[in-house]
Amino acid sequence: MKARECICNSCGRSLEMRNGILQEDALIIKKEWGYFSRKDLEIHELILCEECYDKWAGQLKISPEISEKNEVLSPS
Repeated sequence: MKARECICNSCGRSLEMRNGILQEDALIIKKEWGYFSRKDLEIHELILCEECYDKWAGQLKISPEISEKNEVLSPS
């Protein structure tokens, strides 16, 4: 995550950042389009806050696969 203002692409809400660190979780998608698309060599990036992600995921014909982590490792 770049140390810049983060704004949800769906609702336009500014996500809370403190000292360049995002203080809430969000879905961040960055796609580098390839030769077999109509967006050849374009890079698209978007951010969805958790609420907008839930709305978006609820509209999908096939729900996202959800699993749980058993532990969270902290950096050494």
